[in-house]
Amino acid sequence: MIHEQGLVSVLKQIHDDLDAAVFEAYGWPVSLTDEEILERLVALNAERAAEEQRGLIRWLRPEFQNPSGGKTIQPELDIEPEEEEVAATGKKTKRGAKPQAGVAAGKKTSWPKKLPEQFQMVVQRLQAAEKPLTAADLAKAFTKAKEADIAELLETLVTLGKARPVKGERYAAV
Repeated sequence: MIHEQGLVSVLKQIHDDLDAAVFEAYGWPVSLTDEEILERLVALNAERAAEEQRGLIRWLRPEFQNPSGGKTIQPELDIEPEEEEVAATGKKTKRGAKPQAGVAAGKKTSWPKKLPEQFQMVVQRLQAAEKPLTAADLAKAFTKAKEADIAELLETLVTLGKARPVKGERYAAV
């Protein structure tokens, strides 16, 4: 009775139908193991990446994504590869994160005038910290920073999922 009320059979049938449709779309046999599926997806991804390098882009909805119908070459992004870097303290930073001058070493940094830069500086300080920090701790790390402004930034970072509150008025990076 519970099985029927929960519509478990219906849900399983929908999942099975979806799986069968995906296998058919890829032209794959339905008897593939999870490992074989992953191997084929990795190979397909490499194939698509090679096509894009040659300038072939497979549009999902060309009438919206490429209305002019022109040949598009995927632009290269000027991004350095992410590597773990050792900060001045000898600690590893989060992948791709580059500590600002003075962040890891504990030196005071001038408080940026623009809000996006303030957010970035607070996040970097939280990431470099060995323990959760208060707004007062962070204000001491900057010249001309107001504790109330930093407290507001911390609450906003929590809302955005970039920081988390820890015991009382302390915060840590996510």
